[in-house]
Amino acid sequence: MKVKYFSDTDTAIVEFINNDVVETKEISENIYVDLDGQGNLVSMTIEHARVNARLQEFSFQEIGDRPQEEGGAAEPTL
Repeated sequence: MKVKYFSDTDTAIVEFINNDVVETKEISENIYVDLDGQGNLVSMTIEHARVNARLQEFSFQEIGDRPQEEGGAAEPTL
């Protein structure tokens, strides 16, 4: 997952997966989601991010166990 912030437009984009976008849906006046061909969430755009997403308070916390990948233990990545 990647979070990109564009200060000139106060826009945040949260990228979940790197699939081609085939549809964008407006969730509210300031929030849009991009979906791939199977309806999976690709990314989310948040306009006026400092107010709508409290971007200045952004943090990431992984909770729970991740499935182990073949050949070794799972390692958290940021």
